[in-house]
Amino acid sequence: MGTGSGIQAVTAAEKVEVTEVIAIDINPNALEAAKKMAKKNGVSHKIRFIESNLFNSIEDDFDWIIFNAPYLPTEDNIMDVALDGGSTGSEVISCFLEGAKQHLKINGQILLVYSSLSNLQGDYGYLWEILGKIDLFFEVIYCALLKVTPI
Repeated sequence: MGTGSGIQAVTAAEKVEVTEVIAIDINPNALEAAKKMAKKNGVSHKIRFIESNLFNSIEDDFDWIIFNAPYLPTEDNIMDVALDGGSTGSEVISCFLEGAKQHLKINGQILLVYSSLSNLQGDYGYLWEILGKIDLFFEVIYCALLKVTPI
């Protein structure tokens, strides 16, 4: 989700055990860049590219969803869909987490990259495990593993 340049999609597709990757982005220019990266790395035959605003055009279910989310709070007169997470920084992530539940296979998991500036509150019905964090200047970047909370 939010494939951007395609680095995560290409890295996943390079794994022998991975048979298909779906690279999704709202930005058609990002998808073109991802296609070029996939071709350059010889894995374009394993990647399907879809233009979509989160899950709006998606019917598939997934074992894994990787999302390096736009997570920064909106700044006056600056709008960049790759970075702008909404007024608090968590709106895009919140929409993603709500929609992802309907697209995860049984035992499916999410890798989510987000910032301490995202102002995330609550667990959204997932079990969260922080896999790593990096301190960068004015923020901390987290990588979290999410699983749907058992009923």
